[in-house]
Amino acid sequence: MKYTIKKLAELSGVSRRTLRYYDEIGLLKPGEINSSGYRIYTQTEIDRLQQILFYRELGVNLKDIEKIINSEGFDELKALQEHHKELLLQKKQLILLINIVEKTIRSKERKITMRNEEKFEGFKKRLINENEEKYGQEIRELYGEEVIKKSNEKVKKMSKEEHERMTNIEDDLMRTLQAAMQTDDPAGELAQKAAKLHRQWLSFYWGAYNKEAHAGLVQIYVTDERFKQYYDKNQPGTAEFLRDAVLKYISMSE
Repeated sequence: MKYTIKKLAELSGVSRRTLRYYDEIGLLKPGEINSSGYRIYTQTEIDRLQQILFYRELGVNLKDIEKIINSEGFDELKALQEHHKELLLQKKQLILLINIVEKTIRSKERKITMRNEEKFEGFKKRLINENEEKYGQEIRELYGEEVIKKSNEKVKKMSKEEHERMTNIEDDLMRTLQAAMQTDDPAGELAQKAAKLHRQWLSFYWGAYNKEAHAGLVQIYVTDERFKQYYDKNQPGTAEFLRDAVLKYISMSE
């Protein structure tokens, strides 16, 4: 089937203004322009729009979406399988949060007594599940089953204050890393601050700090596409910059 921009907007729920913008930036160009100058979208563009919307739902920005779906090796079936995996993970996370909210409501209504630890149990489980689903296989190959088990146990025992501190450090890390990127100097003051913050953030997962493990982890950030996409989502090259900053930090600590 073929659709005008009006019909595609009605079908997809995406405004005509947005579709025109996607055309302008080269993200979704119509398959045809008819004799009257109207955009006409074919099945190919409809399938492409579905992929764009899936990536948008997963929080990927338009610039990165364009790189992904325009890449030479883009596999639509594989992409759909990855979307399915991510959506199942989100479903699991939502169920955890729904359960904790329902329990909190019952607690406020004084129908049950809720321990403080329970109030944050869902968030910690979500953190563990998210890491397991996305990176479980890779980190087990690198560190082994026992190390990962101990890390998960440490997260489960994390207090409210520790969880807040970990979140604040991660936020500070990302802000510092973005600022350091502007200097283009992995050995500079800002970059080294980011490397130190990364080590502090890891301490909430690791029992004892290990330089070799730290170096191995930041290398995975570069070689594993999922890690790379996470760090590069706002600025391409961030994963490599963090790796270089951490390697410099480790060498200066010796």
